[in-house]
Amino acid sequence: METESEPYVRLASLRQLHQVMADMNKARSLADTLQAVADGVVQALGYELACVNLVRPDGDLVVAAFSGNQAAEALITGRAGSRESWDRRLNMGEQWGDLIFIPHTEGWILDDDDVPQWYTDGPAPRFEDEWHPSDRLFAPMYAPGPQGGGNSGELIGVLSVDRPRNGRRPGAWGREALQMYAFQAAIAISNARLRSNMQRALVRLERDQQALRASEESFRQAFEYAPSGMAIAEMGGDQHGRILRTNDALCRLLGRPASAMRRYAFSDLVHPEDIGTLLRTSAEGGRAELRLGRRDGTYVWVSLRNSVVADAADGPRFLLTHVEDIEERKRRELQLAHRASHDSLTGLPNSAELRSRLSARLCRRPQSSHVAVADAMDAAYGHPAVTDSGGHTFDFGAMAEPYGAYDHHVHAVAPTDGRDDGTKGLAVLFCDLDGFKSINDRFGHNAGDTVLIEVARRLSGGVRDGDTVARLGGDEFVILANGLGLADAQDLAVRLRNEIIQPIRAEGRAVRVGASFGIGWAHCGMTADEVLKSADERMYVEKRSRPKQHRRAG
Repeated sequence: METESEPYVRLASLRQLHQVMADMNKARSLADTLQAVADGVVQALGYELACVNLVRPDGDLVVAAFSGNQAAEALITGRAGSRESWDRRLNMGEQWGDLIFIPHTEGWILDDDDVPQWYTDGPAPRFEDEWHPSDRLFAPMYAPGPQGGGNSGELIGVLSVDRPRNGRRPGAWGREALQMYAFQAAIAISNARLRSNMQRALVRLERDQQALRASEESFRQAFEYAPSGMAIAEMGGDQHGRILRTNDALCRLLGRPASAMRRYAFSDLVHPEDIGTLLRTSAEGGRAELRLGRRDGTYVWVSLRNSVVADAADGPRFLLTHVEDIEERKRRELQLAHRASHDSLTGLPNSAELRSRLSARLCRRPQSSHVAVADAMDAAYGHPAVTDSGGHTFDFGAMAEPYGAYDHHVHAVAPTDGRDDGTKGLAVLFCDLDGFKSINDRFGHNAGDTVLIEVARRLSGGVRDGDTVARLGGDEFVILANGLGLADAQDLAVRLRNEIIQPIRAEGRAVRVGASFGIGWAHCGMTADEVLKSADERMYVEKRSRPKQHRRAG
């Protein structure tokens, strides 16, 4: 921006200025907001150094943020200057609108006061409007006044800048831009303080309900103007959870007007799969992460926290619910969870996820402690049914059943002695590729990776919805297929083998691999490792029993 001749200003510069203003309003904490203000001056306004001096409760100004020079930042950040010294600075020099410019010819008298300073070196000016290393430029920041404009509010800080990149004193546009930026920075800092005060208020509400009675009006304002969603709901009785009041932030988050919100309880808005989570959230100090429905039918992930509020008149209790948008964090968590549980090359579930899914299908005889846990769960929740991310529903009360199964659990069984007696069980097909090593050796690992990706695709396309295809590691794959008899499992292995042996294009040539399958059966009482070991052993028996030429890749 500093290289542009006035009055011509590039649209890109305006966009950059708009972006840094938006960034400082996105910061989550007061410290982040102050640093964003300092960084924005350097990034968009064309100054090499920027310092945010924040008014403390005692009236002095502390260096709260610095940008542009790490050595200067380490030296003066956290140091304070007296209000008297700052008032002298703001009452001398030249008035550039709301800005204060103190030229080097006057500023020498400030060299020995107690305001933290960073001295820059440089040559003396050669031109009338050239910046001198001892020039000073300040942009006071005032809290928005009752009419929302100008410097009618109290001083909350001073933004000081130094060393314009073009080496010249700012012109009309530069001054206007800095003044406008300081005004917006004051709003952002005030909002950040409001958020900080709101968070402290929430902590106080949780620890001391009596404090709310003494600060009803301040709480009302904090509630109405909180940057995150807030709601007051009934507590206890037939109308428990019914929403009585919401703030603008929650209405905007859900796209619903306040009048409509009063027709609902949170249980009406929560995603059906999260009802159990909502019900298990205790009223006092309860926390939960769940999805709430928007007016357009979509859902947004929120962090929900409850506090209890006592009415000052006759003592009925209400729930104060704080609702924070965590959609972006949940999206990142799901991505990380997927990466942790899936193979990066093929996208299939990895070894850990395979064992987790297999273990979830198997139960073991309970110990006496399991029955005690079931009794406790029963007493606390009344046999709650809980659904996990994999779609499995668990009933804690059913843990006291004779075999320790979940109430919907069907015990996994296996065909008797390898005969097809009509038994349907959980088949575990252990697949090992034949001739894969020679492809890696002859054509390189890129070709090998292409083969693995294609084999994974063919295996996934050859099973039913609900079956699991996982990559155990290297060229080993495992298929979990429930509800199969012995003949069904054998037919599935043949079909998958016939798919795999078809030519695969890799590195510009057609290659072939074979496949050996071992069929194991999972049944309750076994561990996941025992099941996989059994299928692995059967695979090696099958591999050794086939002629060598039928096992090699073409």
